[in-house]
Amino acid sequence: MTSSGDRSTAVTAVEAQENPTYEIRTYGCQMNVHDSERLAGLLEGAGYVRAAADANGDADVVVFNTCAVRENADNKLYGNLGHLAPMKTKRPGMQIAVGGCLAQKDRDTIVKRAPWVDVVFGTHNIGKLPVLLERARVQEEAQVEIAESLEAFPSTLPTRRESAYAAWVSISVGCNNTCTFCIVPALRGKEKDRRPGDILAEIEALVAEGVSEITLLGQNVNAYGSDIGDREAFSKLLRACGAIEGLERVRFTSPHPRDFTDDVIAAMAETPNVMPQLHMPLQSGSDPVLRAMRRSYRQDRYLGIIEKVRAAIPHAALTTDIIVGFPGETEEDFEQTLHVVREARFAQAFTFQYSKRPGTPAATMDGQIPKAVVQARYERLVALQEEISWDENKKQVGRVVDLMVAEGEGRKDGTTHRLSGRAPDNRLVHFTKPADEVRPGDVVTVEITYAAPHHLLAEGEVLKIRRTRAGDAWERRTAEPAKPTGVLLGLPTIGVPAPLPVATGACGVLD
Repeated sequence: MTSSGDRSTAVTAVEAQENPTYEIRTYGCQMNVHDSERLAGLLEGAGYVRAAADANGDADVVVFNTCAVRENADNKLYGNLGHLAPMKTKRPGMQIAVGGCLAQKDRDTIVKRAPWVDVVFGTHNIGKLPVLLERARVQEEAQVEIAESLEAFPSTLPTRRESAYAAWVSISVGCNNTCTFCIVPALRGKEKDRRPGDILAEIEALVAEGVSEITLLGQNVNAYGSDIGDREAFSKLLRACGAIEGLERVRFTSPHPRDFTDDVIAAMAETPNVMPQLHMPLQSGSDPVLRAMRRSYRQDRYLGIIEKVRAAIPHAALTTDIIVGFPGETEEDFEQTLHVVREARFAQAFTFQYSKRPGTPAATMDGQIPKAVVQARYERLVALQEEISWDENKKQVGRVVDLMVAEGEGRKDGTTHRLSGRAPDNRLVHFTKPADEVRPGDVVTVEITYAAPHHLLAEGEVLKIRRTRAGDAWERRTAEPAKPTGVLLGLPTIGVPAPLPVATGACGVLD
C-alpha cells in the first residue's frame, strides 16, 4: 500500500488538473476484474474520475490490467498500446500504465517494446499505481516496479465496485497447483488465505450498504484453509455466510475437484442462501490427459463428485471448463471427454481449443495436435454440449422461480420490452417488463415458458415483485452525481458473471 505521504503527493498532482479522467481496460480472470475495481478505487481516491464509456483511450490515464493465459496476450496488448501512441502524442500529460499478469511476467520488455508506456506494475503491488503515476510525471521517465511477493492483501485497498447490489469477495490469492497449461501460479504466487473474521466483516459491511449477493473468489477457492491449517475452513465459511442477516445469495468460483470434499457439499445443501449452482472445471475426461495436465484427479473421482452434488442438491446447475487438443490427446482420450459430458449433463460448458501458453510446461510437450484436428474435435464437443444445454433448459419450462433483476445482461431488452435476471441456479432469464417499476437488485417471481440453449424466457406476467434493500442501493447510486466516489459496492454482473468467464483451471479468461 502507499504511505500517507505518497498518497497526498498523488492527490496534489491530480488536483492541478480539473477532473482528470481515467480508463481501465481489463483482460483475464475474475481476479483481474476485481483487481480493476481496486485500481479504480485507488485512482478515484487520488482525485481522478472515470472517463466516458466510449472514451476509447481519450483519457488522462489509461490502465491495462493484463492476462498472460492466452498465447497471443502480448500481441493483443502491444496492438492496443500502438493504437494509443499517436493519441498520447496529441494529448500532453496523458499517461499509460500496464499491470496484471503479463506485466508481472514481462517486466522491462514492455517499456522496451512500447517506450511511451509510463508505468509497469505487477500483481502484488497494485496499490502503488497512483504513486508510480506521479513519480513518472515528476521524473519524466517510465517507472517499472514489480514486487516478488504480496505487499498487502488486496482487500485492504479502496474499491470502486461496478454494482450496488452484488459483490465479489476475495477469500484468497495465489494458487498452489502446478497445472502444466497454466502460468498463473507463477505470476500470482502461492496461495495466501484471508482470516475468516476479515472475510465475514467485509461481507457484513457490504450487506449493510445494500448488497444482497456475494461471490466468494479465489484462484482455487475451495482450497481455502490450506494456508491457515484448517481443511474444513471453506465449508465453515459457507455456513457462516448463512448466518448473515440480509445476505440472500452466496456463490463461489472456481473450485478444484481435488479439494472438493463432502463437507463442502453438505454446507451447500444445508445453507439456504448458498445457491444451487456449481462451476467445477473438468479440463479433460481422459485419465492420461489429466495426468499430463497434473490435475491430480481422474474421471471416476470427478463423476463421483457430480453424483454426490446431484444427490444432495437435485436442482443444482453444473457448469465446467474443457480444453480440447491438449498435447498428446488421442481420439480415444477425446471420446472420454465426450463421455463425461454426456454423464455429467452440464448446464453449460466453456470450451477452449488448446493453445500454447508461453512459460508453461505444456508449451514444449511432444504431441502438439494439428490445428485442423483440434478444430474438428472442438466442433463436435460444442455440438454435443449445445444439445445437452438445450435439453437441460427445457426441463425448466413450467417452473416458477425467483429472479434477482440484473443490470445490463439482456442486450436486446430495450427492443423486446423485457428485463433480465438470474435464477438461484444462475440461469439467465429474460422476462416481460411489468407495469410497476422494477430495479436491478429487486426480486421478481416468474414462470418459465420457453427454453433456448443459453437462456430462458418468462413471457407471461410477473407473478410477484419484491422491492429490496439491494434495489434501494442501486437507486441511490444511480441518483448520485458523477464524482470521485471512493469505495462503492458490487460486482460487474449479478452473481457469477454470465456467461461465466471461460477458464483454464481456476483461472478465467475474459478476452
